[in-house]
Amino acid sequence: MTLRSQIIGCGSYLPEKILTNEDLAATVDTSDQWIVERTGIRQRHIAADGELTSDLAFHSAERALRDAGMAAQDLDMIVLATTTPDNTFPATATKVQAMLGLTTGAAFDIQAVCSGFLYGLSVGDNFIKVGQAETVLVIGAETFSRIIDWQDRSTCVLFGDGAGAVVLKGNSSADGRGILSTHLHSDGRLNDLLYVDGGPSSTMTVGHVRMSGREIYRHAVLNLSSIVKEAVEANGLSTEDIDWVVPHQANKRILDSTTRKLGLDGERVVVTVERHANTSAASIPLALDVAIHDGRIQPGHLVLMEALGGGLTWAACLVRW
Repeated sequence: MTLRSQIIGCGSYLPEKILTNEDLAATVDTSDQWIVERTGIRQRHIAADGELTSDLAFHSAERALRDAGMAAQDLDMIVLATTTPDNTFPATATKVQAMLGLTTGAAFDIQAVCSGFLYGLSVGDNFIKVGQAETVLVIGAETFSRIIDWQDRSTCVLFGDGAGAVVLKGNSSADGRGILSTHLHSDGRLNDLLYVDGGPSSTMTVGHVRMSGREIYRHAVLNLSSIVKEAVEANGLSTEDIDWVVPHQANKRILDSTTRKLGLDGERVVVTVERHANTSAASIPLALDVAIHDGRIQPGHLVLMEALGGGLTWAACLVRW
């Protein structure tokens, strides 16, 4: 029997404060109609003063563990995907480890921007498959509002804050459930299409998100379509076999264009961007949590997750639920 990593628990957390398009229109040259037509976003959640990425991650972790019926002490590892860590160091994952009351195992951050959660799933999955861990907590958490230029309407309307987490556990049963494969790519030549203009090694200050929106759109549709096909073909399947696509919630235009290019039924795509906006590494686990707990994703379903982020990075994960 093949050892696979099964997702046995999922949880998410959104800050209480909601910033609507109308709220933004009061401070920057934009409107609800302009934002909705171009992005599909109507609102986003914003972390409160003093509310850190570690806080959001901790709350989502607690809920994922509760959903899995497990205690933090059952974990062997915590992998936290984030672009907005609490500090340059130590890893924000170690702060979450302490908040959970866990003193054993390993905890570390990874950085692949919007693809980060899928990179984290790949790391956790591989640790389980080689026998170095039995149970892994994978978190995607961001406070993107802290790196936004709130006067730049091309970016400030796109992003929000939030966190989502899953618990992975090794599954050796013959039912075929679990992560079937993960697929990771990057192309550093495209670094300047989406980046933050700051950092401890360059300017010694935290900068703001800078993005070439048109080019990101083009690369997203091309690369996401390609990696979806790569994932299903690697498992001897086709896109027609997919029950649900849970994509990175970048904006509605990218989601719709990718869906059309793949010839997928839009009803099989989980979309939460209207309520959450783009929460970077948190967007897939946030959307996944919604689709699990509203009953759409059921045992036996084939679920495809995909994302593209700064770097450029892009990734996919195929799971038999």
